[in-house]
Amino acid sequence: MTPLATGLKGRSELGVALLLGAAGVVVFLDANGLVTPYSKSDPVGPKTVPFIVAGMLVACAVLLAINVLRRGKGEAEGGEDVDLTHPADWKTVLPLAGAFILNILLIDWAGWVISGTVLFWGSVLALGSRRYIRDGLISAALSLLTFYGFYLGLGIALPAGLPEGIL
Repeated sequence: MTPLATGLKGRSELGVALLLGAAGVVVFLDANGLVTPYSKSDPVGPKTVPFIVAGMLVACAVLLAINVLRRGKGEAEGGEDVDLTHPADWKTVLPLAGAFILNILLIDWAGWVISGTVLFWGSVLALGSRRYIRDGLISAALSLLTFYGFYLGLGIALPAGLPEGIL
């Protein structure tokens, strides 16, 4: 093992610090790109909160990196009933990730009702349910309810996709 690898062994939290810092930079750059007209009635403006969030993300990233490099360790979750010594259950994680990815790929073309049904149905199948017809019907009903809940309750139109004339 190289000296660098030996020194960083057990320091996987540095990856979290790197992700926090990258998220802070992305938020800062995105907020910096906001085009806002000057207004005497609103001296704070819409850029203020994103700049504060970006600063806090970068500050947390720096403080976490310092803590990790000083051999600090995060505490294991005490409230969870999970044995952290066991490896991940990839037979569950991969199909669940596949359902999410399929939802992302289908939502614009097929619409929320179809992609949401795939998401919900794929999730329950990945988590172990074997009542295919019941789960499919519940998934379709849940997708329809969320579609109309967003549209009627919040005024947000989710993509209709293929069943556009029916919905």
